[in-house]
Amino acid sequence: MAVGFSAATRAASPVRWRRNAQFLTPDQTSLLREAFTKSLAVNDDRGYQYFAGVHGLPMPIGCSVAHGTPYFLPWHRAYLYSFERSLMDLVPTATLPWWDWTVHTIPDIYTAENAPDNPLAGAPVDPRALQQAKAGHPPVDLPAQTVRFPGQPGSPPLPTAQEVADLLEITDFLDFTSQLENLHNNVHVWTGGAGGDMYYIHLAAFDPIFWAHHAMVDRIWRIWQQQHSGANPPADILDDALPPFGLTVRQTLNVTTLGYDYAVTTASLEVDSAAADPAAAHATHSH
Repeated sequence: MAVGFSAATRAASPVRWRRNAQFLTPDQTSLLREAFTKSLAVNDDRGYQYFAGVHGLPMPIGCSVAHGTPYFLPWHRAYLYSFERSLMDLVPTATLPWWDWTVHTIPDIYTAENAPDNPLAGAPVDPRALQQAKAGHPPVDLPAQTVRFPGQPGSPPLPTAQEVADLLEITDFLDFTSQLENLHNNVHVWTGGAGGDMYYIHLAAFDPIFWAHHAMVDRIWRIWQQQHSGANPPADILDDALPPFGLTVRQTLNVTTLGYDYAVTTASLEVDSAAADPAAAHATHSH
């Protein structure tokens, strides 16, 4: 197993809280930026470039099952878990926030408007990934630093709170996964726009907002699990490995076993209130 993913098998206790990116405190934002900055400076398989490259280019590892399959949610949960643990190796109290895209705006902490050197606004792309993308069919020619062109004409709109609420009413895991992945795809297209890294799945993880987007996806799965107890992936895949993360599908099913959960507020010590109140599943603006 690669060094970068050895953390996936470690005990993760006590529970750490993933919070709404829109309402992080200045201290929480500072810790997150510090963690990303330090990760970007690591040039081996414990660093940002390595983790981003696993999602497509230059080195997809297990990514062939990550999209359009029943493994979509478990694989990405293991992916975020492993990346978050790598950040915590650098900044122990840093956690990944989630981007509530139902408010239809990119959180300020992911822009450069007030912080020109903000590591969350963009990141370098592995030159090998750029070369491979340019040589692909069709070729994709992007700059050395990630870019976004959100909300371009013709892009699908960001999902609404009602769409998320409707999604949470689905009782079958495969149907739920398929429809959540479709919403997830729309966010990729809206955020990147034609010519933006998030538009292209094999380059998307180099954009720092990718991790907040997928934390939102994971959060929705977590809420769905709480509302539909026992509604798991198909039994015949539960013990399948999720390379390269050192976890099986079954080992991703309980987030608290993995040592994290989704907080109600930036100071919360409780699980997301949507667990008890379905209407709260899309009331994500509290801070």
